[in-house]
Amino acid sequence: MQRALELAQLGQGSVSPNPMVGCVIVYQDQVIGEGWHKKYGDWHAEVNAVNSVQQLELLKESTVYVTLEPCSHFGKTPPCADLLISHQVKKVIICNVDTNPLVGGQGISKLQQAGIETETGILESQGRKLNKRFFAFMEKKRPYIILKWAQTADGFIARENFDSKWISNDFSRTLVHKWRTEEDAILVGTSTALYDNPQLNVRNWHGENPLRLVIDLNLRLPSHLHLFDRKQPTICYNLHKAGTEENLIWVQLQQPDNSLQEILQDLYARKVQSVIVEGGSKILNSFIEKGLWDEARIFESPQVFGNGIAAPVLRAKAKKTENFFGDKLITFTPVYN
Repeated sequence: MQRALELAQLGQGSVSPNPMVGCVIVYQDQVIGEGWHKKYGDWHAEVNAVNSVQQLELLKESTVYVTLEPCSHFGKTPPCADLLISHQVKKVIICNVDTNPLVGGQGISKLQQAGIETETGILESQGRKLNKRFFAFMEKKRPYIILKWAQTADGFIARENFDSKWISNDFSRTLVHKWRTEEDAILVGTSTALYDNPQLNVRNWHGENPLRLVIDLNLRLPSHLHLFDRKQPTICYNLHKAGTEENLIWVQLQQPDNSLQEILQDLYARKVQSVIVEGGSKILNSFIEKGLWDEARIFESPQVFGNGIAAPVLRAKAKKTENFFGDKLITFTPVYN
């Protein structure tokens, strides 16, 4: 199962809104097949694992290790439970039961009804950690939310003139670009868009650009900003305009006093499974105050500003602290996690 989890990880950044899944097939203590879900819309892990087996007749006496319950419904591809049943595999060992209502135990039930022995819960916590985005999306009915910012040693997120560039070092900034390839979307507020003019794309790493999200309730932002360059899909959440242009969607919010919840509902409907919130301070504090976050990643630089715009404050215990060439990366999760 550990090997299956390692294989599943290879799909990160490519399979959303599907979960990452790995599969290992064992015959008489020997691995005879392996596979993982490589890209959304392509074959699932079980199919790729079965296709890698040289002698298909061995499947009748084989045990299949899979990190998530085999699907039982027709989606982009046929049900994986049906595939395993068609080959009459001996046993299926499952890390996590799927909490997607379309599956939710039905894959296991199908296997059992076909006379295939099943076992669940092997390395269950590791599997939930691997697919934390998928499980948050299914169970909380919203994207998995990562708060991210950089702050100085004396607790400022920007100077008084809103300049926040280059607080963290080159290594930290490269790591942020890697993170962007791993999440579905990235969000900023009006002030960050206006003063930083960020591109919110992937430049220092190989991978897909995230969906760009900007909250501009009163349409203050000028059209020359990078966010409106049409180079990658972007959504602008506001109170005044709805419409679609090339790579740009204007979503008109109806609840100004509940805009974050409305935005998350819209993203859930669009099957956006994870979001990095990159600021600024007002937006970050809004997510914190409403308890709408699953993870926070804070870079603390040795720089000192003396004064400026205060960084958000989390009422949570640090889960992990790492040092990157002078910068500290502190990771937090809410108490309920």
